[in-house]
Amino acid sequence: MAASANPANIVNRGITRWIFRWIHLVFSIPILGYIYSPFDKIPQYARPTRYVFVPVMILSGLWMWKGHVVRRLLSKRSAGGTAYSSG
Repeated sequence: MAASANPANIVNRGITRWIFRWIHLVFSIPILGYIYSPFDKIPQYARPTRYVFVPVMILSGLWMWKGHVVRRLLSKRSAGGTAYSSG
């Protein structure tokens, strides 16, 4: 049986996906507040939005989109050796 077909591994991936999805949704709420807040309140929200909420949303979205590629690359590296031949 392959390692990816292990039932515990499938449950773990499902929980990880669920956590990243909720992080993505929760960190989008302040961005909506930033967009729809009155103009005089925008400077108060600008710094946390720019340096916390947007980067976390981008990273969680990228992980949900291409996390399988990163996991595959990390598993190849931890297995020892690279895909490049020296010769």
